[in-house]
Amino acid sequence: MFLKRLARPVLAIPRVGKRLLVLSIDISLCVFTVWLAFYLRLGEWVRLFDDRFWQPEWAAAISIAIALPIFVTQGFYRAIFRYAGWPVLVTVAKAMMVYGLLYATVIMAFGIPGVPRTVGLIQPLLLLLTVGGSRLFARYWLGGLYQSQLKRAALPKVLIYGAGTAGRQLAAAMSNSHEMRVVGFLDDDTRLHGQMLNGQPIYSPDDLPGLVETLQVSDVLLALPSASRKLRNEILLRMRAVHVSVRTLPSVTELAQGKVSVSDLRDLDIDDLLGREPVVPDQQLLSQNVSGKVVLVTGAGGSIGSELCRQILKAEPLMLLLIEQSEFALYNIHQELQAQLDESPVRLVPLLASVRDAERMREIMLTWRPDTVYHAAAYKHVPLVEHNPAEGIKNNVLGTLTAAQAAAEHGVGNFVLISTDKAVRPTNIMGASKRLAEMVLQAMAVTMPQTKFSMVRFGNVLGSSGSVVPKFRQQIRDGGPITLTHPEITRYFMTIPEAAQLVIQASAMAKGGDVFVLDMGQSVRIIDLAKRMIELSGLSVRDESNPEGDIDIEITGLRPGEKLFEELLIGDNPEPTLHPRIMKAHEDFLQWPLLREKLTALEAALDTHDVEFVRSILEHIVAGYSPSGEIVDWIFLEREA
Repeated sequence: MFLKRLARPVLAIPRVGKRLLVLSIDISLCVFTVWLAFYLRLGEWVRLFDDRFWQPEWAAAISIAIALPIFVTQGFYRAIFRYAGWPVLVTVAKAMMVYGLLYATVIMAFGIPGVPRTVGLIQPLLLLLTVGGSRLFARYWLGGLYQSQLKRAALPKVLIYGAGTAGRQLAAAMSNSHEMRVVGFLDDDTRLHGQMLNGQPIYSPDDLPGLVETLQVSDVLLALPSASRKLRNEILLRMRAVHVSVRTLPSVTELAQGKVSVSDLRDLDIDDLLGREPVVPDQQLLSQNVSGKVVLVTGAGGSIGSELCRQILKAEPLMLLLIEQSEFALYNIHQELQAQLDESPVRLVPLLASVRDAERMREIMLTWRPDTVYHAAAYKHVPLVEHNPAEGIKNNVLGTLTAAQAAAEHGVGNFVLISTDKAVRPTNIMGASKRLAEMVLQAMAVTMPQTKFSMVRFGNVLGSSGSVVPKFRQQIRDGGPITLTHPEITRYFMTIPEAAQLVIQASAMAKGGDVFVLDMGQSVRIIDLAKRMIELSGLSVRDESNPEGDIDIEITGLRPGEKLFEELLIGDNPEPTLHPRIMKAHEDFLQWPLLREKLTALEAALDTHDVEFVRSILEHIVAGYSPSGEIVDWIFLEREA
């Protein structure tokens, strides 16, 4: 450890100083090897510059006079650490052959009074060993650390935003990082500007544009765990103008405990891109229909279903039943949840099943008699469902009907449907099927009041499968272009955890037949989201005003069934609830006898794959459904062709 600590100041010596240091060492070795040669020849130690003994100082002076010119001409001092390993031995050996020949000639042929002639043979051999050994020692002592410093000098340079505890912990975790190098801190506290923290200067955020140029900063790492969403939004707005890549980190507590490596630094959290302040959940509403109860989640392996499972597990149910028709998805979510249980008594039951299988659903409901069912199983990708309408309707409508009937027959207290804003005045099969599923539950709530049927309607969730955010991120990594269907398209967005928490809280307020609508805030222009992601990646948009930019945005045209704008309400009379982010809608529906008759006709049309008749029935049942284009069902198109 001492040698390692000593290496750093040695490496910090200027190049001229290093050359002089090595030159001094070589002179010392010439003197030392002459002294050692005298000992080996005479069998006793002699003192230099002592007339009572032989005259070793002459032998040492001759050694220095011969060795230094040879060492200089052989390039020993052009680079201190260049000669390392076997190359240094070859170079030293060649130089020492010349040196040994000259030194032996002077000592043996001409002779020096008081100097044994055999010293001319012994000393060159000793000098060969010591000079070669000194180079190898330098290689092993300093070489690794030197190369490490060279590599770190070439690493991307980053600034940490936040000079508090989180910033200090992050800087400490990155001190030996081989991926990036911290060159300073940014902090809004003016009292800290110009101060040093862990050997790094603290700058004002206003200096960032200049720092990017002078320090060649490529990334800014946010270490602001307690900052409000408003403050983070202001910081991100500032970052966008500078074109640096902004990244955030996992829990600083995890970093400090060594649970996470610095390589886990990631892109901005999705809610940072959203710029929305989530509301702290009401713990009583979260636990009311979950804690200590048997809970069932259909579509448990999907984006929403899996997050529902995570949130439910935190509320400690008695048992959590996971229903999923995809074996791979079921395995993944079961393994993830199982790893989180620790000593928890919660029992997880993974069940392969399709919600369209009435017998299987009844068997599950009869065996475990769940208290609450969250029905997240659905086909949700608009273009895919538009191309496969029969399967979309069977899964989204008839699957919901099958699961709801099995739940009602076996005493389920609460049945919650995960719905979508696309159910409002739909222009596509997916939206129409989800609105029809809502109508099924509204009608059943009247005829089967023993089960509280409710539905929660919300817009897009950021980060789900098919979401634009992971798609845009990958396109940015690939160098673009970012593909966008229309420059004016807008969507409502919410993070998956917030949506799942609000779904659970809304279900706790259900009385039967409720259509809950989540407050999604302001709709977001997708092109603005794309530009924000490009700029916060340290890049720029390439367009007519900036032809030298990095990433193109390419408009591809609306896909089948896609709307420019989404709505959350059919009517304009939302009713507030106990939660500020949850509203209650009043939507018209058909009574069960009439709806059952329509559903029977729909099933018959589906069985014959009569897509035109299916669309016609949907138009009659679902108010506001207006198909936006021609039929694009693959089978229909193939038969037409």
